[in-house]
Amino acid sequence: MSITALVARRSTCLRRQVGAVAVRDRRILATGYNGVPVGLPHCLDTGCLRADSNIPSGERHELCRGLHAEQNVIIQAAYHGISIRDATLYSTTFPCSICAKMLINAGIKIIYYQQGYADKLSQEMFGLSEIELIRVD
Repeated sequence: MSITALVARRSTCLRRQVGAVAVRDRRILATGYNGVPVGLPHCLDTGCLRADSNIPSGERHELCRGLHAEQNVIIQAAYHGISIRDATLYSTTFPCSICAKMLINAGIKIIYYQQGYADKLSQEMFGLSEIELIRVD
């Protein structure tokens, strides 16, 4: 989890810094943090679209210029041709419902997380999946 927290420090999000690391057989497969796509202006420079629109945390995930840390883990693994099937994901924050769908389909088996997240649908989907969820203090 300490590596995951270090990855989160790279985030350029004004509201929340999140880091995620995919691991299998004690080897790091991919890392991700929340932020805008490559080459686009960072929220640090342009401001936060969600804050400007008064969008509460856990709602309207699509109204954000950034990608979530978990999404970036999946994208980075795919970009470099690395399978994350049967991997463990470490995340500083419980995944949202969009990330939950992606992680389920990517074949993640265990998720360790530190902070909760206000997304009831995410919790419901994980409850129906075979992914083991472990909260770490």
